[in-house]
Amino acid sequence: MSGSIGNWRVELIEAHRDLFAPPCDAALAAQGAPECGPGWHDLLNRLCVRIRKATRAEGTFKFNQIREKYGTLRVYWGGRLSQEATVQVEEAIALAEARSATCCEVCGEPGRLRGGTWLTTRCAAHAAGQAPIEVKPGLENIYIVGYVADDRTQISCRRYDRDTDTFTEVDPASLLVEE
Repeated sequence: MSGSIGNWRVELIEAHRDLFAPPCDAALAAQGAPECGPGWHDLLNRLCVRIRKATRAEGTFKFNQIREKYGTLRVYWGGRLSQEATVQVEEAIALAEARSATCCEVCGEPGRLRGGTWLTTRCAAHAAGQAPIEVKPGLENIYIVGYVADDRTQISCRRYDRDTDTFTEVDPASLLVEE
């Protein structure tokens, strides 16, 4: 994390200028400048590195918006990429969004989604009295995605592993829990 909390956004944008397109020398005026806490600096840097690798010498990519919403990261982008590069960019974004649900937005330490007036992802030290959102055992860090393929709705279930920063496929039938 940056030595100065006020500068981490500038450092991120300057390090990945091609993804943000700041006007002139005003980094924080860049479209897509992060609107989230400093604890997510590392996961945003990982995201930028993955996107740069996916888009290397191919097409265009620019962040439109990076923000916290409902306690986790949301990333919106624009550009023109090949189908393969688009899939890689979307996977990089999915990993960053999943990591944000396990990472304190304030300090970057392991955290949990917490409820109250607002949803936030915080470690115990920064929870400010918010209780963790209860998740049924076995359903932790599960991401269910619906998509259409061959004119049929398909369901993809994946579990995010914070230690390896990867997804693993999960059989949807294994998630059926009896009440």
